[in-house]
Amino acid sequence: MKNLREILNNFTKEDYQNNLVNLHIHTTCSDGEGDYNQIVESAKQKGYKLIAITDHNTVEAHKNIQDEILLTGVEFDCWFGYVFIHLIAYGIDINHPAMLPFFAKNKAETEAVILRLFSKRNVKDLIDAIHKAGGIAVLAHPACYWALSLKNLVNNLIKIGLDGIETYYPYPRFRKIVKFHTAKDVLKIAEKYPRLIKTGGTDFH
Repeated sequence: MKNLREILNNFTKEDYQNNLVNLHIHTTCSDGEGDYNQIVESAKQKGYKLIAITDHNTVEAHKNIQDEILLTGVEFDCWFGYVFIHLIAYGIDINHPAMLPFFAKNKAETEAVILRLFSKRNVKDLIDAIHKAGGIAVLAHPACYWALSLKNLVNNLIKIGLDGIETYYPYPRFRKIVKFHTAKDVLKIAEKYPRLIKTGGTDFH
């Protein structure tokens, strides 16, 4: 986990904004439209330093493709108190026994929003499992959560082991839904906790 932390900390805001790093991508293995092979090849042709396939609740893509440009990832649906959140696991051993209970049991649990809203994953147990599997836990697109206090949400997640926060993300266009928070709020919170890894991605579907 230490090496991965160092790698991610070395990426800059410009790396994410200039399409050199994208750590939030979905494929047909969940609710995305892109084939994982084509996504990886396209990223290599465009000169990306690193990408991460982060399908909802599944690592099926990573079972079929590995590449030096590709970071293992999975985006989990969870409830943390009254807030529905997405927690991304990066760099995990996808076959680690601690992770197996948290993966989707069928394809519908990777696609159907209604089914995903009924997630019963315990966030602390999930973060502990991610760490046991050699990975890091990052809060995805924080500005999109209906949390009355984003600062408190992040602070409480840090207490149970959160490693990072998705900071460089195109929030203004995100599904055109009502948001309590802004990209500036997220950056301010990320900078308040220097130990938090700042990641980014487009949430490409």
